[in-house]
Amino acid sequence: MRIAMIGLGKMGSAMALRLIESGHELIVWNRSPDKAAPSVAAGAKLAASPKDAVEAAEIAITSLFDAGVLEAVFHAPDGILAADLKGRLIIEMSTVRPNVEQALAAEVAAKGGAMIDCPIGGTTGPARQGKLLGLVGGADADVARAMPVLEQLCRRVEHIGPSGAGSAMKLAINLPLAVYWQSMGEAMALVRYLGKDTNWLIDLFSDTSGAANALKARGPAVAAALAGGDGGMATFDLGGIAKDLSLMVAEARSKGFDLPVAAAAQAIYDQAVADGYATKDTCWVPAYWAAKGDA
Repeated sequence: MRIAMIGLGKMGSAMALRLIESGHELIVWNRSPDKAAPSVAAGAKLAASPKDAVEAAEIAITSLFDAGVLEAVFHAPDGILAADLKGRLIIEMSTVRPNVEQALAAEVAAKGGAMIDCPIGGTTGPARQGKLLGLVGGADADVARAMPVLEQLCRRVEHIGPSGAGSAMKLAINLPLAVYWQSMGEAMALVRYLGKDTNWLIDLFSDTSGAANALKARGPAVAAALAGGDGGMATFDLGGIAKDLSLMVAEARSKGFDLPVAAAAQAIYDQAVADGYATKDTCWVPAYWAAKGDA
């Protein structure tokens, strides 16, 4: 199948390589063309614009950082909405608020195409292995058309509901994880004065009922960061999760209620970003806050 991948950040690049290895003919585009180099080296063709990428494919996947980038990629003079969309399907995988997905889906439909939202759970490792979690919003027929591709990218695909439903579920799923990392930082601050080996400490916490799956998977990286070492390459960076928390808080407020825990966590993540941690992996959150215990 001819597939366009628009957006080649960490996740987009990992999914692009997965699709190439699965036998698809891939056309790629990214605002910074240099980020397309690994995909092109693996056999993808580089398009000159989002419009050209979409028109060269049957299905287009977009994986972009935020609503501002989506706006630019869809509405630019050579953007997605400038393409001939008749009969084409767009799988939109960015993490944005549901109303953004709903508005774009309506614009795509007005031009004869179809769009579903399918934000994904997972990091670059699972993306390369086809083991992401797909959370889908859209019409039944459009989701069915996308399933052969989604099943090659995801270990589990759930059709949550109509347009925007996948985005709503993604925000909900990310919320406990964001709060958990901050709570781990607070826990580490309480016992930092004991001077325990960080690997031992994380091993102990991983063996308790309060341990999240993320700690069991990222434990060594958390321990390294706590010890002042290298937490490894960012698979989900602090800047991204700070952005997601702001979306969660805004979405709740638009519906007439507050998320007090998420709002408090957002303020701390924003502080960490301001302190230069934006590109560090979320495993650094416990280390960032635990350092408060040194004061």
